[in-house]
Amino acid sequence: MKKLSPLYQRIYEIAAQVPYGKVVSYGQIARMAGCGPRVVGYAMAALKSGSHPDIPWQRVINSQGKVSVHGDGVGNAMQFELLKGEGIRFDEEGRVSGVGFWWLGKP
Repeated sequence: MKKLSPLYQRIYEIAAQVPYGKVVSYGQIARMAGCGPRVVGYAMAALKSGSHPDIPWQRVINSQGKVSVHGDGVGNAMQFELLKGEGIRFDEEGRVSGVGFWWLGKP
């Protein structure tokens, strides 16, 4: 297994703390990890499906409260369904509906 960079490790440690039924933005994790939101996006994209089952990648969404578009077009539909399965509600425009779904925890 490839060794993770310390920054990616930190990003994954933070993401792993997001509880079931909550979401966090790339920017929120970036502020906690001391990097930019794009780096968090790259870290989430680097997770191979099932390679890190302890990291709830699906709970990391964009600052607009939406699931970001994935290059393959399949990932965003899967992420949306996983979040709905956790009880997270979305409005007609695909935004998380309600502030109660946002994780505000501190690592």
